[in-house]
Amino acid sequence: MTAAARREQLIETARTLFAERGFDGASVEELAARAEVSKPVVYEHFGGKEGLYAVVVDREVRTLLAMVQEALTSGGPRQLLEQAAVAFLDYIEQSSDGFRILVRDSPIGSSSGSFVSIIGDVASRVEHILAAEFEARGLRPADAPMYAQMLVGMVGSTGQWWLDARRPSRDVVAAHLVNLAWHGLAGLEPDPALRTEP
Repeated sequence: MTAAARREQLIETARTLFAERGFDGASVEELAARAEVSKPVVYEHFGGKEGLYAVVVDREVRTLLAMVQEALTSGGPRQLLEQAAVAFLDYIEQSSDGFRILVRDSPIGSSSGSFVSIIGDVASRVEHILAAEFEARGLRPADAPMYAQMLVGMVGSTGQWWLDARRPSRDVVAAHLVNLAWHGLAGLEPDPALRTEP
């Protein structure tokens, strides 16, 4: 096996192990055994468990952010909100192990890769949409970053619940998320549905 192929094998094996046991529950010994290599091979490629974990988390963050960014194609604010909610739930559906890794606590001392920092990254990418909508409605655009955190946090928290529940379907969950975000509790529609095709 080439060094590049071995590295990819270790990353995939670690991804599965971190999803199952979390950072603290995973060990280099078990990773090496699952990958059928010696512990020094893991250290040679990543310097240790922390380095390997950082690579796994970075890949998941990039995948999630790319899916959200690709989903935000066009349309008005409501359609963009729908697209973002569906993209987030798509990521959970397609990469359940990756999402499990992202929602766990990061290693002590790590400032990147935590679910909070990921939520912040996603929110910063959608706050300009809210700012424009706030301005058009006579609201303070300066409040948009706070509302972006609220909206993305709501979707992320719901995603954590839906990760295991998987009911109702992705589109139904997305429709209810958008219903609450768009109308607020005072204006909920009795039977929400997405207005755009996912």
